[in-house]
This record gives sequence, structure tokens and C-alpha cells, in this order.
Amino acid sequence: MRVRDPVAGAAATATGRPAPVAPVGVPPWPRRACFCSLGRSASWPLSARPDGRSASARTVDGVAPRVRRGTARLWHVDTNVRIRVVVAKPGLDGHDRGAKVVARALRDAGMEVIYTGLHQTPEQIVQTAIAEDADGIGLSVLSGAHLTLFQDVIEQLKAQDAADIVVFGGGIIPEEDIQPLYDMGAAHIFTPGTTMESIVDWVKENVHSHAA
Repeated sequence: MRVRDPVAGAAATATGRPAPVAPVGVPPWPRRACFCSLGRSASWPLSARPDGRSASARTVDGVAPRVRRGTARLWHVDTNVRIRVVVAKPGLDGHDRGAKVVARALRDAGMEVIYTGLHQTPEQIVQTAIAEDADGIGLSVLSGAHLTLFQDVIEQLKAQDAADIVVFGGGIIPEEDIQPLYDMGAAHIFTPGTTMESIVDWVKENVHSHAA
């Protein structure tokens, strides 16, 4: 069950309309962030979703099934199918404010966003994406290990027959490493200074819902 604002819920009861989902743990987003650290902030718990539910993958005989959803689970009251994006922080990088800012921007643009929390392994990220039937994975990497981490995620998606999940991301990534990331299968790399509008527009144009 998603977390709902009790004040908004009381108002909704009076008006007869469903209560909106309350944002949890995500700071207001500025115009520029690009998956980069924007300062210190409290982190969401490891493997936690913004709604407080566990983001750990559900498995059958050790393998997470890739199940297509029949209806969209919505952040806001809407009958439209939503793009589902997993925003992830792989490796030992402990700065996640930028990732949270991007997560909120995507959510406010009408997408359903699952944030994995800090210090996720590629295996955990892929299992979460498959269990959540995600349409895309956004990786935020500030540790310098982007070549290894992106490659591990992309290879494991292929091994799980889930290569249709679009992988994109950004962080502190040298210009000379961007083309190698594209060559290994990353769909897009956002560099520092990219506007939130650019990120949202790119995701809308290039990440498509499996339920559509």
C-alpha cells in the first residue's frame, strides 16, 4: 500500500475524491541536477522505495520473474499508463541527493519511480527492475566506477532476458568515457549541468511503458 498524506486524505474524504500520494524523503528539485551530488542530505534506507515498501526483488527458485502488469500502479490518480523507472545508486558512492532530485523530477512529470537506496550491487538493481517490471533504469554514479557498474548492469539484464529495459544515467563521468558507455549499451549519459527538463523530455521520448 502506498503512503498517503493523512491531511490530504481527510480533505479527500470530504470531497469524495481519492487522496493524493504524499512524497516521502525527496527534496524539492532545482532546474539542474543531473544525477550529481548537490549537497549532504538524509538518505532513504537501503533497498527502500519512496513509499516505504521493500525494493528487494521477489524471486522464484532464485530467479525474479519478468511479469507484465495488466494495470498501472499510480503515484497520482490517473487512468493513463505510466512509465516505470528504477533510479539506482550502485557501488560505494554515498551521495544520493542528485539521484533523489532526478527521481522527484521524473515522478512530478507523471512517471512512477522506484528509488533503490544507496550501495546497491548491479545484481540487486537488476532484480529490482525485473520484479518491479521497470521500463528503464537510471544509474547515478559519482565514484568513478561507472564503466564497470554500467557494464555489469547491462550484461545482467541481457542474461535475465530483460535487455528491453532502457539503461541511462549520469554523474561525474569524464567525456572520454561517455562513448565507451554508449558502445556497451547505455542509452544516454547525462553530464553535470543538464537541466531537469532535458532529462524528463529524454526519458519520455526514449523509455516506453511495457504496459502501453
